[in-house]
Amino acid sequence: MTRDGFAQLLLFPADEVTRPREATASTFVDNMALPVHRWFRYSAGFSAQWVESVLADAQRLGEVAVLDPFAGAGTTLIAAERSGLPSYGVEAHSFVTRISRAKLLYRDDPNAFLERAREVKRVAKGLTARVDDYPPLIRRCFTEESLTCLDQLRRAWEKTDDQSAASRLVWLTLVAILRPVSHAGTAPWQYVLPRKTKRAAVHPLAAFESMTAMIAADMRMAGQLEGPAAILISSDARTCAGVPDQWANLVITSPPYANNYDYADATRLEMCFFREIDSWGDLQKAVRQHLIRSCSQHVPERAADLEQILASPELTPIRSDITNVCEQLASVRQQKGGRKTYHLMIAAYFLDLAQVWRSLRRVCRQPSRLCFVLGDSAPYGIYVPVMEWLGRLAMAAGFSAFEFEKTRDRNVKWKNRKHRVPLCEGRLWVRG
Repeated sequence: MTRDGFAQLLLFPADEVTRPREATASTFVDNMALPVHRWFRYSAGFSAQWVESVLADAQRLGEVAVLDPFAGAGTTLIAAERSGLPSYGVEAHSFVTRISRAKLLYRDDPNAFLERAREVKRVAKGLTARVDDYPPLIRRCFTEESLTCLDQLRRAWEKTDDQSAASRLVWLTLVAILRPVSHAGTAPWQYVLPRKTKRAAVHPLAAFESMTAMIAADMRMAGQLEGPAAILISSDARTCAGVPDQWANLVITSPPYANNYDYADATRLEMCFFREIDSWGDLQKAVRQHLIRSCSQHVPERAADLEQILASPELTPIRSDITNVCEQLASVRQQKGGRKTYHLMIAAYFLDLAQVWRSLRRVCRQPSRLCFVLGDSAPYGIYVPVMEWLGRLAMAAGFSAFEFEKTRDRNVKWKNRKHRVPLCEGRLWVRG
């Protein structure tokens, strides 16, 4: 079928045509058993198998062009390549973009990669380690012995780097082993907890050899896939700069949740090790200022004007509701010790996402189908109807309809610790 055939997909509810078969779309855990996806554990990931099921359903109805405006670790892009589909990805986190670009080299020559990994090991043996100039975080997270070995490997990679695919994959190998090698608590959601320790940490050389073998095996398993290579752009979803007008007809993505998780912090350990930043504060200039404002640290009290944000024309469809919520948050904040700027964060978050919808209207054909994997929020126990508001903003941007499909409950384990507001995750389907 042609584009007209694909248009049939947009005329039916999600449960009749493209409703995913798994209830795990919003979790990355399953990816850790999948070739290529398992090379780096990214806390903002979601199920690659679910993405492939959505793509398979879409392909049966016609031509498909895939876009992920929050590409993250490349889950959607890799799935699109495996399905033989053209795809674009946009990612604003510079370090995560490098990780994704390295992962997308999985179709390259595994033998060249193995040879480069062996060369790095050989060069590393002849280098003198210099560990004293690492940032404090790195000194707290690695023993002297482990850091000595890791430093030798890093310097050897830098000495041999020629920007080839093999070299970039060796870089990713080093990135991937840092947390297993660290004796500090490196939580599954990517935070680093230096005061907590693991029972056992892996020796750097053993981890390097194991990861090298895994990557090479996955590359061989991929074989010679046919179809176009994904195009990953280091850009901002609020503009989708670099994506052609009316290019995509299927968007599969997971934007940052409005839940005060600092996505800039997701690779702080790795960026410190590679000397791209030295401290928590460096994240602001290097990463945080470029991201969707989903965390109170993104909007310090003097960095945003609440009235000005709420007056933005993009927020017209939800202005009354969001103003009420932000006023409640500002009031409750005065009673809290931390006085987090949730009122500013919520306002800025929805302004940013309103701009994302407008950029998606530019790059999506008519008709198109879009799926946002996301969750709702309740900072300070005040409920924010994320799915409803984002759906209304999508329609204001020019899309025609939306519906939400719940996949799982959240805030079950911790509801007595922070607040008792029931939360959930699911898929916001938009069409038009």
